[in-house]
Formats: sequence, C-alpha cells, structure tokens
Amino acid sequence: MYRDHNCGELNISNVGQTVNLAGWVQTIRNLGSMKFIDLRDQFGITQIVINDKSGLLEKSNDLVTECVIRVKGRVLERSNKNKKIPTGEIEIEAEEIEVLGKCKNVLPFEVNSEKTGEAREDLRLEYRFLDLRNKKLHDTILLRSRVMKTLRRVMDELGFSEVQTPILANSSPEGARDYLVPSRLHPGEFYALPQAPQQFKQLLMVSGFDKYYQIAPCFRDEDPRADRAPGEFYQLDFEMSFAEQEDVFKVLETVFTTVFKEHTNWKIDEAPFKRIPYREAMEKYGIDKPDLRNPLIIQDATKLFENTDFNAFKGKTVKIIVVPDGANQGRKFFDSMTEFAKEEAGANGLAWVKVEKENGYTGGISKFITDENKKVLEKEYGAKENSAIFFIADELKTAQKISGLVRIELGKRLDLLEKDVYRFCFITDFPMYELSDEGTIDFNHNPFSMPQGGREALENKDPLEILAYQYDVVCNGYEMASGAVRNHDPELMVKAFEIAGYSEEEVETRFGALYNAFQYGTPPHAGAAPGLDRMVMLIADSDNIREVIAFPKNKKARDVLMRAPSKVTEEQLKDVHIKIDTEDEKNN
Repeated sequence: MYRDHNCGELNISNVGQTVNLAGWVQTIRNLGSMKFIDLRDQFGITQIVINDKSGLLEKSNDLVTECVIRVKGRVLERSNKNKKIPTGEIEIEAEEIEVLGKCKNVLPFEVNSEKTGEAREDLRLEYRFLDLRNKKLHDTILLRSRVMKTLRRVMDELGFSEVQTPILANSSPEGARDYLVPSRLHPGEFYALPQAPQQFKQLLMVSGFDKYYQIAPCFRDEDPRADRAPGEFYQLDFEMSFAEQEDVFKVLETVFTTVFKEHTNWKIDEAPFKRIPYREAMEKYGIDKPDLRNPLIIQDATKLFENTDFNAFKGKTVKIIVVPDGANQGRKFFDSMTEFAKEEAGANGLAWVKVEKENGYTGGISKFITDENKKVLEKEYGAKENSAIFFIADELKTAQKISGLVRIELGKRLDLLEKDVYRFCFITDFPMYELSDEGTIDFNHNPFSMPQGGREALENKDPLEILAYQYDVVCNGYEMASGAVRNHDPELMVKAFEIAGYSEEEVETRFGALYNAFQYGTPPHAGAAPGLDRMVMLIADSDNIREVIAFPKNKKARDVLMRAPSKVTEEQLKDVHIKIDTEDEKNN
C-alpha cells in the first residue's frame, strides 16, 4: 500500500496514529539534526519531520524537490501550528521513506511557486506536466471537471439524452477553415474534422430523439486569441425537437445560472436574461458581445453635426461616448486614448472635449462645438458638468467598430467595470446574410438557421435586411453560446443557400444527408452550444483560455509538448496518397 491517507485530510484527531502518505516533495528545510519536508498531493500538504532517532537523515540527503516519495510515520501534534493550511495542527514523524519517482536536480522553472507564472509560456507548455502541478492551474483543471459534471447533471435533469457524434465527417461551411484528414481507402478523398456537430444533431432530431446533448470537441483552423483556443475547443452542444426560440432560452438560462451559482460566489444575473437585438447592440456598444458591467453607452450624433464646420465630421457617421467625471483626467489621458484609437482601433483620430464647471467646453475640438450643439448634448445626450465627450466619425460600420473598442478601453482605464459580477444577456435577431470581402452575399452566422418571415422573406426582401432566428449568450464581454432555430424545410433550405450562391446540386452534394433526411418528416427544432472553455475561464476569473485547458496549443497553434504539428515519413504520405510539393516545403 502506497498510502492510506491523502496529504490534505489529516487533522488533530489523527494524533498517535501511524499512517502512510505519498506525494511530491514540495520543499525541504534542513536544520542539520532535523529536516522538515512539505509533502504535497492533489488534496493538500502535510509536514514531514525527519530527525536523528529515525535513522533517516543521511538517506534523506538524496531527496530533491518534486521527487515522489512514500512516507510511513506517526502523527504528532505540532508545537508551532500553521493556521494557513488544513493540516497545520499536525505533522508526521517519519519512520520509513521510499523514493517512488526520482526527479532531476535542476528544474526548467520553479514549480508551485508564485514565480511559475513568470516563466516563458512556451517553456511552461513544453513542460506542461510540471506546470500542471502548480496549485492554481491544477485547481482550475479540477474546476473544469466539476463544471462538466454539473453540465451533465443539469442536462439529464432537463430530459436530454447524451449522444456522441462522429469526429471524421464531411466539410461544411461554418465560418472557419476545416481540418482535413486524407483517406487511405479512398485515394484523393478527405474527411473533415467537424467545426461543430451541426448536421449530426439535426439528423438526430429527424431520427426522433427528443432532446440531444454532448460535450463535443469542435475543430476550426482559426488564428489563436486570448479567449480562443487554436485548433480545438469544447462546447455543450444541444438540440430540441418541437422547440422554438423561447424554449432554448429557458434551457440556456438554467444551464448558466446553475453552473455559475454552483462554482462561483460572484453575483449572477437571474433569469430572464436581458435581450438585445443585434442592431441595437452594434449601435449602443459597437460590438455584438457587449460587456454590460461597463456603464458607458455609445450614442449616435450624426444628425446633430450634419451642418458642422468641422471637416472631420462632414458626411460621416458620428458616434459619441459621454464619460461622467471624465473631465478630471489630464491631457496625457486624452492623448493616450487618441493613440489607442489610432493604433489599436484603426481610427484616423479621436476627437474629444471636456465639460468643465468653470470654463464650460474646453480642450480638443471645443471650438467646433456650437452653443446649439451644447444645448442638445446636455439635454439629449447626458453631457453634464464635469463630463468628457469622445467623438468617433467614419463610415457607419467602421465608426461602430472603433467606438466599441474605445468604449471597452475607457471602461478598463477608468476602472468603471462592476466588480465580482457576471452580467448575462441574449443577442438576438442576427442578420441572415452579410456581404463578403469580395462583395458577394454570404451567411452571417449559421447557414442552417430559420429566416424570420420564412419563404416570403427569402423571395421578396433584400437579403441584407433578412433577420434570422439566431442568438448568442454574452457574459462580461465574451460570447458564451451561439444557437438558432433551424431551417427544417428542404425547399427553404435550398432557397436560403441559393441566395448565398449555392445551387441545389451543391446543397445536395455538400449536405446530402441533411437534404435527404428533410424529405422524410422533420420536426421543427432548435438548439445552441455554450462554450465549455470560456465558461471555465470566466468562473476561474482568468483572461487566458490556455490556462483552463490541460494541454493547450501555444500562440502559434503549436503543441510544444507533443511537438505537433510535425513532419511525417514518405511511407505515411504514400499510405494516404499525398505528395508534398517540394517548392512549397522550401518556401515554408
């Protein structure tokens, strides 16, 4: 028996007992005639005492931090108690010590230290097995496990059945590049790793399953971000038969409120969550994932300045952000915000004024603000005494984007965000289509969504004016879930894809299973997919998604621990009928 107790569970009631513990040596304090070792496992730390009478002092000279040992000894009451840890009232007087796992004398970085986070991230990822011993990171992965258990329990209680769907699937236009897998048995043909189980979960509805869910892996060849893991991520994928948008909202509200209440002590918005149409979100927040902890609101002042003498505003959409008490900031603050708008938001500049008690409108572009402008700004836009006003002028979408980024930055720099709270909302009524970079009509969100207005909208409305039954859940500035009422009518499906440039033949070819299945009696259905990684990231109060994944890729989408991606042998390539272009290989 390696152990009969965990390191974190012994207390004063165990005094006098002989116990076996096993774990990692966290620290060694050598006092000459006595040594103290902090022994660590997943459950806590226990102090081990090695003294002269045990005869183990010389043998213990071979021990180094992070080696694995078994200790047998008697539980004693400590004379100098440590109230910072649960086992701080006791210690173990060692009678036997056995090294179970040796460790190199020199570690690549300090393990389980405050300095661990100071190590270069790629080094930490290369030695992730050591990095995961760090208590904060270790506890976050355990938190992830508990969250997953809660999710499964909630979905079971709501009547959902867990069904696993294939990993090797077909290519599907879901907004990102596919990962392709060559087929050995079918030369020149490829599987695609699913960007989401979208088609499969809809097929399950056609198959008569009432409510499906799974914690599904999704694969997208996207660039990494702090809140987006490259390559793969996990989501709670679910779908419901005979369901409308409101039915899905109730499930999402139950899932989020239950999980967050059970795993955090922060304040949480109660259901029903606030609902914000997409266009309103873009107008008020400049982004479709607004952080509602930030009290600042973007307002449109285009009409107010339509006759202005200020050339930068002429013929432009003008957005303003009024910051209460912003006039207290010095010139350096306004200059740094202007620099941010240029460098980070892509703006040509950032206009501003102060509304001071003694001097009225000062600084920035105050000379271009007429008395009539001032009256309207104060009466209709909330420009009170001691406010600062920021102005963004550009083409509509650009003005929205820039003002959205400026709003976020102001909230951070001025410390305006509510503390220790999760603010949830639904973003609804997304446009069905958008213009691609090439100027063609493309799907804005999920191509399998139901258009609002059905066939009549598809046939008679400007595609860019058609809304879809699509929705997101947003929390504290992060998109937490995305979903839609599905288009379950094959004729509507063909028409919707036709507008986006797909022929019926292409629909049949690319989505043959779904297209065929819809000919055989399909119930109305709807669903959504909350992101597991982001959920854990918010609950753990982290701003880096790599810190909530056991073995993540780095910022360049490389797995530096397993050394992936990597080159393979010519024989492996021949097996799947692939030849590497040597010119491409040289260029790379």
